[in-house]
Amino acid sequence: MPSENLKLLIIGSGGREHALAWKLAQSAKVKEIFCAPGNGGTEHEAKCRNVPIAVMSFEALTNFALCEKIDLVVVGPDDPLAQGIVDHLESAGLRVFGPTKQQAQLEWSKGYAKQFMNRVGVPTPKFTIAHSLEEAKAAVKKNAWARVVKADGLALGKGVFVCDDEKEALAALHEIFEKKAFGTAGDSVVLEERIEGEELSLLMLCDGVTLKILSPCQDHKRRFDGDAGPNTGGMGAYSPVQLYETVRKQIKRMIIEPLMNALATGRLSFKGVLYAGLIVPNGQNWQPLVLEFNARFGDPETQAMMPLLESDLLDLLWACTEERLHEVDLQWSSRSSCCVVAVTETYPTSASRGEPIAIASLPGETFIFHGGTKYESGKLVTDGGRVLAVVAKESNMLAAAGKCYKALDLVSFKGKDYRSDIARRACEKCLSI
Repeated sequence: MPSENLKLLIIGSGGREHALAWKLAQSAKVKEIFCAPGNGGTEHEAKCRNVPIAVMSFEALTNFALCEKIDLVVVGPDDPLAQGIVDHLESAGLRVFGPTKQQAQLEWSKGYAKQFMNRVGVPTPKFTIAHSLEEAKAAVKKNAWARVVKADGLALGKGVFVCDDEKEALAALHEIFEKKAFGTAGDSVVLEERIEGEELSLLMLCDGVTLKILSPCQDHKRRFDGDAGPNTGGMGAYSPVQLYETVRKQIKRMIIEPLMNALATGRLSFKGVLYAGLIVPNGQNWQPLVLEFNARFGDPETQAMMPLLESDLLDLLWACTEERLHEVDLQWSSRSSCCVVAVTETYPTSASRGEPIAIASLPGETFIFHGGTKYESGKLVTDGGRVLAVVAKESNMLAAAGKCYKALDLVSFKGKDYRSDIARRACEKCLSI
């Protein structure tokens, strides 16, 4: 088990990293947390200090961790994981929470992930992979089911097009292949069957042997109310989700058990957070499908779930680095959490820079996790598209959502915008009881 007076390094600058820093700082075993590069929130979080090192500066991060005698490095974002930061840090003898480059391929290649699911028997929608514009166009025209277009590589959560018809699918291919909207992430695409249903974010801690499910969340990726507009990095989330309880047995049998078997037989090697994006199709069969895998904590799911976690997060992450996850208890609050992301009105097309942010005094069990913020001449200003995540915890989801939206009124910056329907499904269920 970890000892006392530990020094941690969290790599990343978003709301996810602020939420992790906030939770890890609550551990009595943690003395100091460095955030590289961090944001306006982590700069003033308890026990935390920002260091101006970019997430892709592997050599500088490694040298800093060695110089400061860092006891545990926690990697937040997907890009450094995809480029092998864990391999780099571990080769220097550092303890790291996160998957290696090969393990993170489940996220940085959607095609690889789909083929992996087929191999180990995890249910996923029908798909085909195309490596050129011509091949992709032919597949779209031939297959009426191929109406979800995904850039194969990492695209900041924005490389997915859910299309209504062939024309929209072809336009998506134009964006990916010809306009290079996602760079090399769009050198190939996954064409997937469009499934109508309710989505569920299932995050699992994994130590290479054991999986432990974190509090289920529902993310809201579309930019506008009613799930309209383009996909984003996430406009809000809530936890827990009643849908999970409805399909818990099916998830265990159809998804968790095949993954555990793959770990046991060596067909899956993974340490870190394995995030399964699920959809439960409309109808009565309640058969969940995995849309995609991520290889790290989700954003904004992390912001929604950390206030509910009653276990020591440090103990959990440390155990994952030693294949001892089975020894650590995972305890959650029985309350509900709602997270709404305040964005700039131009998001996701463009970000906001340098606009002053004002935050009034917040009520109890309300939290703000910073994403696109920084301090400039001593003043908190905007520094991104997803500026702040406002989170509220209450006895039920209806109360949590109401409290969250009231707290949003206490935050102001030029061009502030947000979705007004986060947790709508859960609130409607509360009202129907």
